[in-house]
Amino acid sequence: MGTAGLRALLNSVRYEVLPAKATEDKVLAHVPRGVVVTVTASPVKGLEPTLDLVGRLAAHGYRVVPHVPARLLRDDAHLKEVVDRLREAGVEDVFVPAGDADPPAGVYDGALPVLRRLTELGSPFARVGVTGYPESHPLIHDDVTIQAMWDKREHATYIVSNLCFDPRVLGDWIARIRRRDVTLPLHVGVAGPVQRAKLLAMATKIGVGESTRFLTKHASWFVRFAAPGGYAPERLLTRTAEALTAPSAGVAGLHLFTFNQIAETERWRRALLDRLGG
Repeated sequence: MGTAGLRALLNSVRYEVLPAKATEDKVLAHVPRGVVVTVTASPVKGLEPTLDLVGRLAAHGYRVVPHVPARLLRDDAHLKEVVDRLREAGVEDVFVPAGDADPPAGVYDGALPVLRRLTELGSPFARVGVTGYPESHPLIHDDVTIQAMWDKREHATYIVSNLCFDPRVLGDWIARIRRRDVTLPLHVGVAGPVQRAKLLAMATKIGVGESTRFLTKHASWFVRFAAPGGYAPERLLTRTAEALTAPSAGVAGLHLFTFNQIAETERWRRALLDRLGG
């Protein structure tokens, strides 16, 4: 990958964090204000920890994006309460996945009804993100996930892809959604420099959030993290260079899954930028 293209991606990052006890302090200590911070929501703990952390980080001057999973919302009134609380905190960007709560907390079983309701509420957020699945979803056929993106395009402003470690699969998926005329800007999901032992310890401490839940459904990924030379984010970026930098790809930046290894992720990003002269 050309250094200019890689620098641009590394300078257009979003850090996904989980709302644990120490997360606020870690973000304040290690994340520049110019980096967007997204906060996941746990099907076990519900939305409250997410909303609380989002409010505190926003008060510190961060651009914060809460995850608002459809299956954690009880009803239209609950959605309106969440919207009002986020708007009061100055939030202008939300990410709306279906979520993993089973059974759902209320009337919503997928993201599309929530997206439609937000539109009916006057589109209170300037930016609304939805999920893309380069690797097959454990429960949903690939054609269905791409059709879902098509259905959501009128209500969303961007896509965040879930984790993918296969450059060919990622490139093929980007080409496929563009052939289907899904034109929303794409933030490509990439795992940061995650250490397997720390990932497992974090999961044990905070419970299963969306990102951790998705990861545990793919046990082979732990092997990739643990094996010497098995996973390095810069190597994945290099191997997907053509797919990520092609104008037709519409890649707006990287969505880095930190798994709360926030200091390590920012240290890796800065070191790589320094090597690239950026």
